[in-house]
Amino acid sequence: MSAEEEKSVNLYLVPTPIGNLKDITLRAIEVLKAVDVILAEDTRTTGKLLKYLEINRPLQSYHIFNEHKTVEKLVDRMLKGEMMALCSDAGTPGISDPGFLLVRAAKEAGLEVSCLPGATAFVPALVNSGLPNDRFTFEGFLPHKKGRQTRIQNLIEETRTMVFYESPHRLMKTLQQLAEAFGYDRMASVSRELTKVFEENVRGTLAELISYYEEHPVKGEIVLVVEGTEGRGKRQDRA
Repeated sequence: MSAEEEKSVNLYLVPTPIGNLKDITLRAIEVLKAVDVILAEDTRTTGKLLKYLEINRPLQSYHIFNEHKTVEKLVDRMLKGEMMALCSDAGTPGISDPGFLLVRAAKEAGLEVSCLPGATAFVPALVNSGLPNDRFTFEGFLPHKKGRQTRIQNLIEETRTMVFYESPHRLMKTLQQLAEAFGYDRMASVSRELTKVFEENVRGTLAELISYYEEHPVKGEIVLVVEGTEGRGKRQDRA
């Protein structure tokens, strides 16, 4: 990292591997070695990565349960000259992970923020799905209870490919609800444990996926990619 860059950036958002630790970038390693403190969603998870990389920098917890309380203090420290890096447990900070509040506050305070390119789960899942990826919408996690059905209903006429994050114990419920709303013949793809030893990508109609996961209980981190109405229409035209 150049001396000029070191002085100009106050907060780095550093993507971390979603599974395979070798997916860390050279620039990310450089930044993590240079900052004054590393903010971590889980210090144990980030600590393992730092140990693997042989990086010894101060770690501080920054997660969804304390971010509202800590943002002001962290911004004040950066204004006084500290340079920080923010890491989530896996992937890019701020993408369905803590980060937005700190970035917004830093920008409002006139601080320089830089987000490094790097790992994020939805991109390989989208490309692996075989569904149209020239236009897509990232929906993240569906609401667990309140607003869940409303969100799904609002997506019924979505033309673009849709990307969701989901937990293993809610996958079957989500597949069933999407099938009821979109039709059981809608194409979709489930990717789990991306970049890890047991990576799996299963593609089929929502009905086929429901049947598959009834026989194969799912574990691990999951990305669900679902065909939009435009892709479905083109598929039916070809048929």
